[in-house]
Amino acid sequence: MARIIAVSNQKGGVGKTTTTVNLGASLAVAEKRTLVIDCDPQGNTTSALGFPKDPARRTLYQTLILNEPLERIILHTQVESLDIVPSDKNLAGAAVELVSADEREFRLKSVLKQVQDKYEFILIDSPPALDLLTLNALAAADSVLVPIQCEYLALEGVSELLDTLMRLRRTINPSLAIEGILLTMYDDRTTLSKQVAADLRSFFGSQVFESVIPRNVRLAEAPSHGKPVMFYDIHSKGAESYIQLAKEVIANAEKRSGQGTGRTDSGAGTAATATATAAAAGAGGGSSGVGSSGGDSTGNVQSAGATSTVGDEPTADKHSNEPTE
Repeated sequence: MARIIAVSNQKGGVGKTTTTVNLGASLAVAEKRTLVIDCDPQGNTTSALGFPKDPARRTLYQTLILNEPLERIILHTQVESLDIVPSDKNLAGAAVELVSADEREFRLKSVLKQVQDKYEFILIDSPPALDLLTLNALAAADSVLVPIQCEYLALEGVSELLDTLMRLRRTINPSLAIEGILLTMYDDRTTLSKQVAADLRSFFGSQVFESVIPRNVRLAEAPSHGKPVMFYDIHSKGAESYIQLAKEVIANAEKRSGQGTGRTDSGAGTAATATATAAAAGAGGGSSGVGSSGGDSTGNVQSAGATSTVGDEPTADKHSNEPTE
């Protein structure tokens, strides 16, 4: 059965869609069958994986509201082993139409049972609001991955986010675990990013992923080409960071199932780097190996000598305000 991970934060602009797309691609190149659910009416995840807006396309709306079988909605992406359930603006209507529906918070959970045995990971990109679509995502999920931007205002929202998750555990999904907290838009040239990262690690400890996602030009450019960053520029720090994150997620899953030691330098992690390099061969790609990390049975990430690529010297001038590539 697939492990269902909701990528969620009620604050917008923290990197939920970027994380869903690039983590999904990294898991897929590690030969993990992965399904991405675009649960956001903006449809950014759908377009970032190479599917432009198409009013005739069937989407998650048809499944949630019109009971269309999910198998008929799923699209195969350009990445082998990576599929997507697309979204469009009609999904905004689902949040209204679900209000009077029976079992309204559990519609997505019921739908995913149709395909859960066909995948190893299912990633759900949630909208930046605590509406019925987000509640459906969190009710269906085994765990929640929380991207947090390395800025001051993101820290202010952490307590509210935790309070929301606690309420959900009490009322809708008692088994919902924290997959991990992911630091995004990190700039190691600024004191603020370092301070926010230190504060979050001090407070949450091992629940914070060792992987850190940097501010990166290539990460911002890749969606305009309809590609995950590793297929756009395998040399970028953004690509390396998401490959490392995929290793941690795979290690967590193996640790829970008792199938491995939980080290991220396992064969699966190596496959992620090797396959991504092969996929980017047209660009002369290559990716350095990353260190290892493990996880406990609750989904908390524990460091085991992991080496983050983010701490490397930036390629740009240190006094420049431009993000590194």
